[in-house]
Amino acid sequence: MKPSPESEENLERFVSAALRDLPARPAPRSLESRVLAELERRAALAWWHKSFPHWPVAMRGVFFVLSAGVAAFVVMSVFAMTHSSAAERAMGEVTARFAWLELASIFADSLGALYRAIPPLWLYSVLGLFAASYALLVGVGAAAYRAFAVQR
Repeated sequence: MKPSPESEENLERFVSAALRDLPARPAPRSLESRVLAELERRAALAWWHKSFPHWPVAMRGVFFVLSAGVAAFVVMSVFAMTHSSAAERAMGEVTARFAWLELASIFADSLGALYRAIPPLWLYSVLGLFAASYALLVGVGAAAYRAFAVQR
């Protein structure tokens, strides 16, 4: 049974009046001193201990320039390392140790050729058959649940 809108409004008025009539809870005596102490502690923090937006503008600029310089150095170092003769020798050794992975590549290429050889109509038919089988499974499961589990 759904309550009428009038009774809902009356209930809402009653609850609002009851909450309004409650006395205000006093704060703990130590709250004011703790809040003021925390505000003073945060104000006394050095700028580098605060979040980035609170840093001075000049320091944010210096940080950005230094970060860009470090990123450029890392990119140049990686580029230099990958184009050195030592890196080429290391890649030769890695390639020799993992030569068996070439078989996986050949197998993947064979599967790709097999996939391309199957007519699309056959693929769509198999996908449709799987979808119909799944729908049938769900339907049979729901029917069995209604027939055997839900006893009213």
